[in-house]
Amino acid sequence: MPAFRYDTPNVIGLWPIGAEKCYFRSDMPYEKVGLPPMSAPTQNAPKIGLVSLGCPKALVDSERILTTLRAQGYAFSPSYEGADVVIVNTCGFLDSAKAESLDAIGEAIHENGKVIVTGCLGGEEEMIRKAHPGVLAVSGAHQYEAVVNAVHEHLPPVPNAYVDLVPEQGLRLTPRHYAYLKISEGCNNRCSFCIIPSIRGDLVSRPIASVLYEAERLVKAGVKEIMVISQDTSAYGVDIKYATSPYRGRQVEARFQTLAEELGSLGAWVRMHYVYPYPHVDNVIPLMADGVILPYLDIPFQHASPQVLKTMRRPANQEKTADRIRKWREICPDLAIRSTFIVGFPGETEEDFQMLLDWVHETKIDRAGAFPYEPVTGAKANDLGLDEVPDEVKQERYGRLMEALQVVSAERLAGKVGRKIDVLVDDVEPEENRVIARSQWDAPEIDGNVIVEEASGIKPGDMISVNVVDSDEYDLYAVPADKIQ
Repeated sequence: MPAFRYDTPNVIGLWPIGAEKCYFRSDMPYEKVGLPPMSAPTQNAPKIGLVSLGCPKALVDSERILTTLRAQGYAFSPSYEGADVVIVNTCGFLDSAKAESLDAIGEAIHENGKVIVTGCLGGEEEMIRKAHPGVLAVSGAHQYEAVVNAVHEHLPPVPNAYVDLVPEQGLRLTPRHYAYLKISEGCNNRCSFCIIPSIRGDLVSRPIASVLYEAERLVKAGVKEIMVISQDTSAYGVDIKYATSPYRGRQVEARFQTLAEELGSLGAWVRMHYVYPYPHVDNVIPLMADGVILPYLDIPFQHASPQVLKTMRRPANQEKTADRIRKWREICPDLAIRSTFIVGFPGETEEDFQMLLDWVHETKIDRAGAFPYEPVTGAKANDLGLDEVPDEVKQERYGRLMEALQVVSAERLAGKVGRKIDVLVDDVEPEENRVIARSQWDAPEIDGNVIVEEASGIKPGDMISVNVVDSDEYDLYAVPADKIQ
């Protein structure tokens, strides 16, 4: 798995339908993706198919929809032909994402005919119905009740006293050993390239007790890694003025640092995603150094040029950020930083771009995704009156940035060779006597892997100790620790 990829949020499809868009094959058993196997009564229930596009936050929305429908007696189909109705959970972040979502809707209509549309693109119902007038219903992002009501209207549930019970932790579309934990909806930032607030609204934080009890249920169900997600994770609690809520007989504040401390006490890996670099983020670095949460921060810096950051409406003091990163690594030398960068933003000059290249080398960003700027319908960036960067220049800069990121990644990974580390196993290849795992520095699907040779008797979800023997631009190579004395 490459450490870097074209990091648009529309490339993720997380249901067996449409295998070319999915993490999971159509022949993968339900239990491998967190769904319990269907009993005979459930197999006779009305069946739902789901195509889930977009980021992990949309995946959590899909999980909530499936959990509600399963509780009401519905079953699920991993194929178009086996489904009575297909739900398409769309992405609308970029215009290319909208196009992919429309293609996915069209595919579902062609293959099945009965399609309910929801998700971020659902806010543009007129466009969807113009392209696909045959859709049964359209609803927007996290409108769970509307989706369920549409299913009821077009595929009423069949009363059945013997349907399978829904697991306490709900249904999940990830493997059993890791899960996404969404702590809030929406965002208060107004980045000029982004339309998420117009789709998902302003920040709405969940009560911290609700988050922690959900995390407890996940760990109890066997989850060994919790990935904390939202639109702006480090802003957690701001909207509710850090309100307390009762958890295990005490009042707990809804703060980013408190959340990290509490989640870190549950005995699972805790990985922080989509962290905006507010000053209080500094306070969680000691927690990483102490092993409370993973030494990993996913911070979408987007650029390094003050001029570009200003037009993006992002924090524009890249020198101060570089100093903070140095201090973070002094406290926690094992810290891995993942980021996302946009090249070719309107008005970006060669000097701006060179500043980004220099900054990447200076800060030694461990993992990164990048993509050439793409105008998004409705984004403020369209009204800035800045010169557009020609497409060929965008692609050329994109290639140069990827090369720089690969050089930095190779250097950082080479420093891990010779170390003994713990890894979480995602997949096994028994014929090759090899397993595919991840270290504390690797999030699933977007970062690299640890390829462990001479590995036998190991299952997905196992946590094992390995000795790192080699590395490349993306991955580490290792053998079980007991193979080297």
